[in-house]
Amino acid sequence: MNLRPFAAPWRWTPGTACHICTTWQHEVVCAACRQRFHRGGHRCRCCATRLDGLNGLHELCGHCVQRPPAFDHAFAALDYAYPWDGLVTRFKFGGACELAVPLAGVMAEALRVAMAAAPAGTVLPEVLLPVPLSGARQRERGYNQAWELARRVGPALGVAVEARWVERVLDTPHQTGLDRMARMHNLSGAFAVTAAGRIGLAGRAVAILDDVMTTGATAEALAATLRRAGVAHVQTWVLARTVRDDVDP
Repeated sequence: MNLRPFAAPWRWTPGTACHICTTWQHEVVCAACRQRFHRGGHRCRCCATRLDGLNGLHELCGHCVQRPPAFDHAFAALDYAYPWDGLVTRFKFGGACELAVPLAGVMAEALRVAMAAAPAGTVLPEVLLPVPLSGARQRERGYNQAWELARRVGPALGVAVEARWVERVLDTPHQTGLDRMARMHNLSGAFAVTAAGRIGLAGRAVAILDDVMTTGATAEALAATLRRAGVAHVQTWVLARTVRDDVDP
């Protein structure tokens, strides 16, 4: 993949208060806050959960060793923790669609660094697929937050974005508060590949894009659907990953 020259998409009009520190400046999220709260570290290459304290000696967490997910690799730009959790919640549930600009900027920049550092031979996605919402859920929110991120991240990295190759065919209940097993049951049969998607995705390498990964159930269900449609390689890209306290090396 030839990465395009990166242009930070979080720029805003002159005279804007940072949404984190409220400093009056010219960006939705100021450079000082992006640097202060963007925590690096080692992550499981399968599910992107943190592996801090393991000194980079392990590539997989214990959960992924015992039960590898349907996707090959996951990347998370941020921890779902202060202050990003509040911004994501406002973006996802509070109608603050304008936050897609700075959040996509942070995500694209982190992905760009990760891709540049990837070992030779690493499979890079050809197509970016935002996790679809049901029609009812999209009407409720007014927009699909995964699409709002994907349509900015994809062009920034030179990856094609296709929003109509997968669809959500079941309007499942909200996942908040459910454990992994309940989420997997909730998502059974929820996704489908469209006719155009079956033609366009066969044998391809793709990345699923979503805002937050909690248990990985959504990515697992969608990845399994894509595998059945003939997709060769599936990654999961998320803006934020919840922090687990039960990680085993």
